[in-house]
Order: sequence, then C-alpha cells, then structure tokens
Amino acid sequence: MADPAPDPALDVDEAVFDAVEQIPPGRVSTYGAIGRLVGVGPRRVARALSSGGGAVPWFRVVRADGTAAEPVRARQLERLALEGVPVRNGRIDLSAVGWPDRDTDVVPRDDGAPSKIASREDARGRPRTIG
Repeated sequence: MADPAPDPALDVDEAVFDAVEQIPPGRVSTYGAIGRLVGVGPRRVARALSSGGGAVPWFRVVRADGTAAEPVRARQLERLALEGVPVRNGRIDLSAVGWPDRDTDVVPRDDGAPSKIASREDARGRPRTIG
C-alpha cells in the first residue's frame, strides 16, 4: 500500500516549528520574521503555534510591535522574564533582543525577499518540499 499524500498544512506547521526552535533563549522573534523565513504570512505562523506549537518555545514569538497576544500575554511575558528578556510597559524591545539578526546563521535576505526553508525531512527521514 502506498504512503498517503503529505499534508501541506502539516509541512508548513513543521517548518514554523523548526524555525521557532532556532530562536535562542533570551531572544525574541516576530510572527512576520518567522513567516519570512518559512515563506508564509504572520497569521499562518500564529495559527501553527496556536494549534500545535506547545513543544517549541512559542513564547519567544511576539507581534511586530513587541507585544504579546492577549490570550497568552501574562504567561508569555512571565516565561520571557525568566529568560532575562527586558519588558517595558508590556512591550519587548526588539532592537535589543530581536532575532534573527546579523549575528545568527539564519537571516532575512538584504534584498527584502523572504528567506525560505524550501525543504525538510519528514518523520521518516524523507525529504519534503515546503510551500
């Protein structure tokens, strides 16, 4: 019996999880930055994290203005504080702790085009194209 066709939505979720796992402790990224790395929009990143991102450091992903989403705000800010992320007036200073940036191996391209995780291995170790 042939393997069932891969679910592209699950592939995108896995790509989001892979990118979020790369955020170092004490650093924070945005839904948009993760989306640019994976090749999807920020809302798609939020949906992936809200539906199954509990096993990754979801709390290191915030809105573009440095604020946490209301449903998880208190818990997210508490977890970030434990990692030493400075929070002022409920906002994270992304210029101080934002990721990715030039000191990482994964950076958005200078030309403004998205960097994209084009493929990854599935649970059986087979390569899969994303997007």
